Parts: sequence; C-alpha cells; structure tokens
Amino acid sequence: MSPRSSRRRRTPPGVEWLRNRVPTRSVEAASYLEAFVLSGVVTVLLTRAYLRATGYPQLGGGGLHVAHVLWGGLLMAVGLGIALLFLGGGPRTAGAIVGGVGFGLFIDEVGKFVTSRTDYFYAPAAGIIYGAFALLVVLTQAVRGRTRLTPAERTANALDLVLGGVPGGLTDRRRVAVLRLVRGSGPAAEAAVARLLDAVPRREPPPVRFWQRWVTRSRRVVAWLTARRWLVYPVVVYLVVEPVVTVAGVLLAGVTGELDQQREWGAVLGTSVAALITAVLSVRAALRLRRDRADAFRLFKLALLVDLLFGQIFNFTVNQFGAVSAVAVDLFLLGVVTAEHHRLCREDPPLAG
Repeated sequence: MSPRSSRRRRTPPGVEWLRNRVPTRSVEAASYLEAFVLSGVVTVLLTRAYLRATGYPQLGGGGLHVAHVLWGGLLMAVGLGIALLFLGGGPRTAGAIVGGVGFGLFIDEVGKFVTSRTDYFYAPAAGIIYGAFALLVVLTQAVRGRTRLTPAERTANALDLVLGGVPGGLTDRRRVAVLRLVRGSGPAAEAAVARLLDAVPRREPPPVRFWQRWVTRSRRVVAWLTARRWLVYPVVVYLVVEPVVTVAGVLLAGVTGELDQQREWGAVLGTSVAALITAVLSVRAALRLRRDRADAFRLFKLALLVDLLFGQIFNFTVNQFGAVSAVAVDLFLLGVVTAEHHRLCREDPPLAG
C-alpha cells in the first residue's frame, strides 16, 4: 500500500474525537422504546375510560386537587430510578414500562397546560397526545431500522448481557445472543467473551406465561391475515374509495352549511387535506398496478403513513378518542400493504445501479 492511499484511509482527527465521545448504543434500544410507548398508550386509554365511567372524580378536597399528572411525574422518576440503580435488560425494561405509564398519565392532562383555563377537555388535546406517541413510534422504528453497531459497540453489548447474567445465570438463548453479538469483533475479543461466558452459571428458561402465549397467537393470526393474497384486493379498493368519500363528504358539508356548525373546523380542514393527499396517492398507486405493482404498493404504503402521521392527528381533534378504531384499521391495512410490498420486492428485486 502506497503512503498516499494510507493517508486517504486514515480517519480525520475530528471524526475520531467525535466517535470516541458518542455514548455506546444499546442493541435493545428499540425494544425499550417500544415498551415505553405501548405502556404509555395503554395508560392513556385506560385512564380516559376509567374517568369517563366514574364521572371524572377528583382526588382531594378543601380547594385541593391532586391531578394524575403528579402521579405521572412520580412514576417517571421511579422508572428512571430503576434503570439507574440496577444492571441488566430486565430492570431497564421494567423502568421503561413504569416510565411509560408515568408518561401516559402526564400527557393525558396536556389540555390543562396548553389552555389558559386549564381545560382537561380541550378538543385538540387528543390530537396532541396522538401526535406525541406517533413521533415516539417513528423514533422507535428509526432506531430499529437504522441502528448499525460498530464492532466495539457489539462487544460492549455482549459484555453487558454477560455481566447481567452473573448473579442468576444465563439461558442458552442468551448465550447464543452473546456469541452472535461478539462475532466479527476480532479473535481476541471473541475469545475473551467466550471465556467470561463459560464462567457464568447456566439457567433454565422461565416458564411461558399465559399472556406470552396470547401475544404469540395474536402475532400469528395477524401475520397469517396480512399474508393472504385474497385480502389484498379489498384493501386496495378501500384505500382508493375511503379517502375520496371523505373528501366528497367534507365538500358536501361545506355546500350544505354543516361545516359551519363544526367547532373545530380547522381540524376538519386538516383532516380533509390529509384525505386529499391520501386519495391522490392511492389513485396514482391504483393506476400503476398494471405497470409496476411493487411501486404501486409503495405508494399505497406512503398514503397510509400520511394518514397515520398527519391525518389522524386532526381526526383525534374532531372525534376525540373515538378515532382509536380508525388508527387500528389503518395499522391493519398498513400490515397488509407492507407484506404485499415485501413479497413483490422479493419476487422482482430492483436492479443495482
């Protein structure tokens, strides 16, 4: 190798300095974020359902009201404390769940803190809550899809798994995960981790919980449904017809004057704009089905993402938490469209440039 080529491959000092100071990323980061988001969403829905069923009771008296935002802050502190005090993935997951419950109680009262009259029933609050969780979901997916750990980071994560298993032992599944993580980090690192792994006692896997069986069966049912070819065609028809009908309904309401009676007409307008964009993308996708099915389903997927990440924020403002069913439908449609898009890409992979 010539001195000139050696100089070209040398890492610039600034890049090396920055790389050495970036905190080590966790291979389980997406799982922790997912636990945080799911526990937060469930907490908001259960809190709203409970308060509505009980007539919105207040804890306190004599001019005092202990809002559940305070309990949310306390639980977020407890979740952070768990993650700070204990080692291992189990405590981090527990901290994420407890912190997610606290965040759900906190964000549920956002209407009180964005209005001068501290209005819990402020209509756009539902859209704000949905938007906050939607951003967290996007962050989770970005971390899950873009995390490419360096060999040093993989070794650090492998050592973290090993050290977390020192008190109680490691299952065979965890041992395989450790060896897979450290693979490619160099003979010295692989040998050192293997020797350390041999010193950790073995542990039998815990019994399968009833809820784990339920989750596994649910995932299998969803995977089976989204893989059905016969389901693709009604989904395509729905994706084309539904946004067009929504836009037509808003235009009709504007002509008849019903739109003037809407209190949140700005949110209705936002829903209409999102529906219009979704309709344009869906119609364009339908027209491309004969020429390029993979690209057509890419456009269908984009249309659903526009509705989920933009349109549903306004939908929650208009329909409040009754819009949860619409989100569930969109997520199911997204699963069907994504499965079909992946299948088409496997059958006809794009040519390399």
